[in-house]
Amino acid sequence: MTTTRRLTTAQALIAFLARQHTERDGRRQRLIAACWGIFGHGNVAGIGQALLESGDAMPYHQGRNEQAMVHAAVGWARHRDRLSAHAVTTSIGPGATNLVTGAALATVNRLPVLLLPGDTFATRPADPVLQQLEHPGAGDVSVNDCLRPVSRYFDRITRPEALIPAALQAVRVLADPVETGAVTLALPQDVQAEAYDWPEEFFAERVWHVRRPAPDPAELAAAAGAVRAARRPLLIAGGGVHHSEAEDALRALADATGIPVASTQAGKGSLHHAHPADVGGIGHTGTAVADDLARTADLVIGAGTRYSDFTTASHTLFADPGVRFVNLNIAPSDAHKLAALPLVADARTGLEALTEALAGHRVPAAYEKEYAVGKQAWEKAVTRAFTAPDETARPTQAQVLGALDSVVDETDVVINAAGSLPGDLHKLWRARSRRQYHLEYGYSCMGYEIPAAIGVALAEPGRPVWAFVGDGTYLMMPTELVTAVQEGVPIKVVLVQNHGYASIGSLSEAVGGERHGTAYRFRAADGTYTGDPLPVDLAANAASLGMHVLRARTVGELRAALAEARACDRPTCVYVETETADTVPGAPPAQAWWDVPVAEAATRPAARRAREEYERDPRGLRARRRYL
Repeated sequence: MTTTRRLTTAQALIAFLARQHTERDGRRQRLIAACWGIFGHGNVAGIGQALLESGDAMPYHQGRNEQAMVHAAVGWARHRDRLSAHAVTTSIGPGATNLVTGAALATVNRLPVLLLPGDTFATRPADPVLQQLEHPGAGDVSVNDCLRPVSRYFDRITRPEALIPAALQAVRVLADPVETGAVTLALPQDVQAEAYDWPEEFFAERVWHVRRPAPDPAELAAAAGAVRAARRPLLIAGGGVHHSEAEDALRALADATGIPVASTQAGKGSLHHAHPADVGGIGHTGTAVADDLARTADLVIGAGTRYSDFTTASHTLFADPGVRFVNLNIAPSDAHKLAALPLVADARTGLEALTEALAGHRVPAAYEKEYAVGKQAWEKAVTRAFTAPDETARPTQAQVLGALDSVVDETDVVINAAGSLPGDLHKLWRARSRRQYHLEYGYSCMGYEIPAAIGVALAEPGRPVWAFVGDGTYLMMPTELVTAVQEGVPIKVVLVQNHGYASIGSLSEAVGGERHGTAYRFRAADGTYTGDPLPVDLAANAASLGMHVLRARTVGELRAALAEARACDRPTCVYVETETADTVPGAPPAQAWWDVPVAEAATRPAARRAREEYERDPRGLRARRRYL
């Protein structure tokens, strides 16, 4: 006779999730380690009550913004190598739709998060209910359908018993390194509260093995043959190297073969910055040495990368007429990009197999000397950008990075996502460990940094975690500072004030937009803007939200403030206003092109000039190619 347990649907779901684990390489951990939530009608009497009853079995974190809760969950998942995730529950209506941006970010970056939005009544006792979207042509549509295109798995639980197959499918996708991303179970509020006699087996402890598939022998032989035949191979390390904990395998390959290694935003730190084969970031925000090697490479080996347009410089970077690609990726769709020889495998397993297949092979000594010289020259450029001639002057953004570089060690984690900082970090940051460089640039989402820092700090308590935030990003989503204060999470926020959207302002100027709408300035009665910045005190705002705030006016004060913040055991914000004058040297410019189409017809001279330059740039349209 089957034993049953009478629970509501919400109680059953929380009990089920608390018993799910992942295992890889013999190490086991909770799949859903905690649940974030903001409660309202639609989840307060269902999931909210179930979380209260669950006690320590399912830890709960209180958020202030639904999108930010997803970002915090993503920060946790990335720091845990995708082997553990968080759930996020919201009310119906705006609470649910606020999840869309975070869900897209998770899916774009292949990072697991479980979304549990409330939904309107399945039984429709009153129609419409508060916050219900009425669709005249479809009675079963709700706002949660917005989450379908940004979720890797979506289901709406309209009957209690439907939860059983849906929950199993949901955790299967979350634990699958190929399929993972945002997973959504939409939960009608009446069904959440409905009781059902659940089979006891549903609550049995389950361990989901995360596989490390080995490469196909024929694919491995073809890939090794291509590497042996190449004169100037270049390896690009993507986020998959980190997710698969393949850093040691990558280093062994580089040591054995001398193949230079460049990195995407997600892959930076795959090699220590001082390793002889590490040539830094690749693509539009890459280093001069890495991009020069890419232009002349006859073979590009992609390891765990999905080849975004920033990596390929909008398909203009790999310029050798005969360039070919070998793509090592656990996802077949990524392994076949750019007409590559696919090597479908786990990154660590694949790199180990490739190293063995290349036994005795090494690139020419002249090639190693060439990129060693380029690496040395770029290191000097980094030092120039980081160094402030005058310690009493206001720092540039690059000098802010230099000041932080001087106070951190390999245990620190630096988080960023949007604006001009990702470009400077990718080019300049000296990554000291596999977890130190945490850039979300697949979706380049403003507002990610602070909540992600909370997620990372929860994932590894005691580790110094820095959220690098520009003023534009800060104004998008400062609310989770309250969460950090409430939960006592000692994140360190570096708040960089440059009075506007610096990155988009520069881009606007480059494409003939004349920096329209990209600065915080007073607007006069005649509609024109003055040159004075708005009297906005973001440091005071952070303090009002409970943060310990340190103000730094000079390079010397900044270095001291960063050292003090690093030692703090409470949430701390270092506020610094940066020098933005064009006459002050900053980070080196972009080393490769990036396609942002310019207006083909315009009346303003700036836009016409920008279009002429767009068509004339030798690195741009004329250099673009299809890799077939």
